[in-house]
Amino acid sequence: MTRETNPSHDTELYLRTEGPGRQIHHRAKTQAFFHQGGPADAVFYLQEGRAKLTVLSKRGKEATVTLLAPGDFFGEESMAGADELRTVTASAIIACIVLRIERSEMIRVLHEEPDFSRHFMKFILTRGIRTQADLIDQLFNSSERRLARTLLLMADFGQPGEPITLIPEITQEALAEIIGTTRSRVSFFMNRFRKLGYIDYNGRIHVHASLLNMVLRDSLPSENATRPVILDPPPTRARAARRSKLV
Repeated sequence: MTRETNPSHDTELYLRTEGPGRQIHHRAKTQAFFHQGGPADAVFYLQEGRAKLTVLSKRGKEATVTLLAPGDFFGEESMAGADELRTVTASAIIACIVLRIERSEMIRVLHEEPDFSRHFMKFILTRGIRTQADLIDQLFNSSERRLARTLLLMADFGQPGEPITLIPEITQEALAEIIGTTRSRVSFFMNRFRKLGYIDYNGRIHVHASLLNMVLRDSLPSENATRPVILDPPPTRARAARRSKLV
């Protein structure tokens, strides 16, 4: 038996407005939506702003799992069961507006509205692909390339529509936490990107398409921009004799 579609249901309008079982919330920069270990009783939809998901280990080490942009759902672990706990902490990188959808309402709309269900499932599949890419990035790429990828993601390169080249305000400490390095290394890489013409950086970061081209072509220069290239001195008989004795 084919489920009938409700012609009056508008997924975009549903995710923009309040209604039974859903409320719009505002969060200031660094404020949390929920904390790791808390009850998972709702799904969130990010309407405006930027946010992140972080996890805290038993030894007290914190790591950023993923970055969130407008149009992203998060907190979907609440759909697994009524007694589920949050596996991550979700917090705002900049001021955010979110729609909080209670678990019971989320289950209802998924069952009753095929258009919404398709929209949500497409997001979950895309999130899975993105998570796999994040893991590969973390395992195989240098911290410098992880920083480049993070800046491109924040600028929405590769997403539908025009990229937002002036990314939301973010500190070097926050970037260091996201890519798993120190603030001093981020500062070094940012200065290097600026000298190479990949970004403009004066309080706010403006990302150029040349950074995307560098990542796609794997063409980041291997030498540090602030270090001179050390050339091998011309050969001499004495140097050749010393080298011949080396094992």
